[in-house]
Amino acid sequence: MRRAIVALGAVGVTLLAYLLPVGAQTTTQPEPPPPTPVLQPNGQLSPSPFPQALRTPAPSAVPPQVDAAAAVLADLDTGRVLFDLNGNERRPIASITKIMTALLVIEETVPTEIVTTSANAAAGGGFGISGLGLETGERMRVQELLYALMLQSANDAAVALAEHVSDTVDDFVQRMNRRARNLRMGRTRFASPNGLDDDGYSSARDLARLTRTAFEARGFASIVATRFHTVRSLDAEPRMVQNRNALLWLYPDATGVKTGFTTPAGFCIVAAAERDDRRLVAVVLGESGEPFSDAAALLNYGFEGFEQRMLVRSGTSLDAVEVAGREVVVTVAGSLERLVPVDAPVSRTVVLDDHVPYPPPRGSSVGVLRVTVGDLVVGVLPLLVAGVPPPPEPEPGSWWSRSVGSVFEAVGAVVDDLFG
Repeated sequence: MRRAIVALGAVGVTLLAYLLPVGAQTTTQPEPPPPTPVLQPNGQLSPSPFPQALRTPAPSAVPPQVDAAAAVLADLDTGRVLFDLNGNERRPIASITKIMTALLVIEETVPTEIVTTSANAAAGGGFGISGLGLETGERMRVQELLYALMLQSANDAAVALAEHVSDTVDDFVQRMNRRARNLRMGRTRFASPNGLDDDGYSSARDLARLTRTAFEARGFASIVATRFHTVRSLDAEPRMVQNRNALLWLYPDATGVKTGFTTPAGFCIVAAAERDDRRLVAVVLGESGEPFSDAAALLNYGFEGFEQRMLVRSGTSLDAVEVAGREVVVTVAGSLERLVPVDAPVSRTVVLDDHVPYPPPRGSSVGVLRVTVGDLVVGVLPLLVAGVPPPPEPEPGSWWSRSVGSVFEAVGAVVDDLFG
């Protein structure tokens, strides 16, 4: 059976070469990923979706042409969206669902907890396709099942973990949807812990938001960046699983995350990468062929077309502003550093609060500094009072002499007007 699977995968790689766009630039890597067949909803094996090389345009600051039904590129640290193609469109997401499953399991368990496989979970898939081949009553630690879930995309591991956390799959799915609401994933509804149902859906933007949260969870980043893992059972022989994310082999900066495929969903991927302390995530949904090249093209665009720039430093002094018709010295509270388009012009606009009394106390807020890159507002920082100019000093002399002088000046002015 395993020899047949490998043979099918090898044929799939050959067939896939004809599906990729002609004339695209090819980047050959010295260590392509081994082929892995994919289980179709009808129970048949499809050829592996793994390419042996990425076909992407040369890295450029120009947004790439993406053939997916929906796609998003986002800053993994801030969530800012850098590229959007139908990013709010609801779509089936297949095994991308397992990102939420992994997040909940990590949040609700400890890695060393023992999971006992139910008959329901054991029916979820065979080894080497989209399952680990769990047997009824087999015991395994949570950490091992998480590797099977995210690398092998094991459907039986998803069910076993869901039942361990919530007793029943239905209860676990309710938790998934509650967590999605908490994350403000308004275009998302889950129907299973593995995505095989295709009744669930999400959007590219929602999945980028989910992935940002998942990367903050204990151990998630390490798991999804792993190419191979030996899954150890307490009752059976170890199993070797391979990550289905070909970018871990083909894209030097790749750090995860998850692939998915069913006929309604098409080929899908959530892909993360890190370069020069910048982290990006590309979500590609509904591809007719392999999704890795489009994901790589989006990541290239993010790294080439954007730069991390300090836009405002804390304590920066600005020109004096007018409060109640009088000048006040202000400074900016807080720094603002953002990922912005290369060579994009930056504008800074002072917006004062209405009805600020004069003189405002030192250190009080009198408005904000709005920072805009192109047509996008990228940040708003408070303006604090740094100082209020003192009133003009009185002229020298006693108050009596100044008063008499003022009277003589007034009389003189009248005489001049009358007699010219």
